[in-house]
Amino acid sequence: MKWKYILPIAIMTLGSCSKDFLDQKDPNATLIDDYFKTENDVLLAVNGLYQALRSGNTIGETSSLYSEQRSDNTGTNDNQSNSGEPFQFNDFSLLPSNSYLKTHWVNMYDGIARCNTLLAHIDGVSFSNEDTKKRYMAEAKFIRALLYFHMVRKWGAIPLTTVPPTTTDEVSAIAYRQEERIVYGQIIKDLTEALDSNLPNEQWDYAVGRVSKAAINALLGQVYLTMGSTLSENPQANLQQAEAYLSAAYNMRSFGELQEIPYTDVFDVNKKNTCKELVFQIQYLQGDQNYSSAIARNNQAKGETINSLKPSTGSGGMAKRDLVNDYEQGDLRKDFSVKFAADPQVSDWFITKFRDTSPAAGAQGWGGNDWIVIRYADIMLLLAEAKMKLGKDSEAIVLLNQVRARAGMPSYQEAMRNTAYATKYPTLKEAILHERRVELAFENHRWFDLIRNYTAEELVAYFKSKNQSDYGLANLNNIGTKDRYFPIPYDEYQLDPEKMYQNPGY
Repeated sequence: MKWKYILPIAIMTLGSCSKDFLDQKDPNATLIDDYFKTENDVLLAVNGLYQALRSGNTIGETSSLYSEQRSDNTGTNDNQSNSGEPFQFNDFSLLPSNSYLKTHWVNMYDGIARCNTLLAHIDGVSFSNEDTKKRYMAEAKFIRALLYFHMVRKWGAIPLTTVPPTTTDEVSAIAYRQEERIVYGQIIKDLTEALDSNLPNEQWDYAVGRVSKAAINALLGQVYLTMGSTLSENPQANLQQAEAYLSAAYNMRSFGELQEIPYTDVFDVNKKNTCKELVFQIQYLQGDQNYSSAIARNNQAKGETINSLKPSTGSGGMAKRDLVNDYEQGDLRKDFSVKFAADPQVSDWFITKFRDTSPAAGAQGWGGNDWIVIRYADIMLLLAEAKMKLGKDSEAIVLLNQVRARAGMPSYQEAMRNTAYATKYPTLKEAILHERRVELAFENHRWFDLIRNYTAEELVAYFKSKNQSDYGLANLNNIGTKDRYFPIPYDEYQLDPEKMYQNPGY
């Protein structure tokens, strides 16, 4: 039986089964059952969960291929490198055989399996303080929920397990796609249980880069907002829950108005450990070859020096003209987020939002940028969306205006008196989507915003209404309703075409 691609860490846990050839222990290896002995062992395993998030093959800083590059914000114009496989995501020509797609699937499940393994063994460890145990469990459940949330939005129905399998039969038993509502049910269970811990409200009271109750509430709110917007069951109740949890997260902030925090401070590597807008971030170590951030140097275009001291020889991170044109005149976020590279080899807009030109990062570009997963402007605009969908437009506009004010933009009411703005964003829904686009550009939210607010048919119409000249080499005409979801990787489908059935259109 072929089963190696599903939950790859299951292979490690098979070390505890009774087969003769598995009973012969490698003296240089540590089996799972032999590992979890002390409280410190659990702490190291928890640290490993955060480490799993750093990878660009999961949700780290270089994971834009699986989210932002699927959207109308950015992408690649290179349809030749790596057999053109990265180009397929943006070109809506993604194949089930795409090796990047499979790598993403495997690494996401590897992170989930790490969480499952820790949670399955933690009860066998004695803790000096039960609150510490509950905290570690809460962190594992948050990370598992976060990974499942990314997967269910990308693939729809997916295999779901919370217990590490120990035999091939157990692996086979979980290798089938479960409905979205069931996956969402487990995500909600994990997050609500994570709230029942002594985690502090904000990361500053624990450690920067670790889970807080503000982060849990924010993720729960986004999960309920997604369910209320995309699932047919109980939409009103889900939107009400979204409003409640997003409000709880927002009320945990330790500042007043958003404009108290300059937009540039949010991305300043020297303020990443103190900026009160940050709720949950994945940490990178400045100056370290192995654990530093590459996002500043990777996005920089040839002939430019704004992002990094490392000279660039390529086009950097492309910002689509469709996005550039969406910034309103005078928006302070535009000049910070994008720049036109005049070098003849580039002659296009590139991403400047993530910068580290410090001597510590040096000419190698070993930057210190943390990858921001959740911040308060994101929470505020999600809350505005929830309120709008509940018919509370006036409350939604208050939140929207706070975000606009920091960017130097007029209030929504004033903007709607401008014919150009009112024509482009005729409804509050479109105004909030626009604001999320320019506020959170390149932070890997845009694709999820689109699929949360548009049906598959509406998504096709939205993209086909754009100008091809503002979109790059990716062909807008390729998009179809199938592109709402990724295809199931071919190897996974081949395991059992019935239980691992393919998404329609692939």
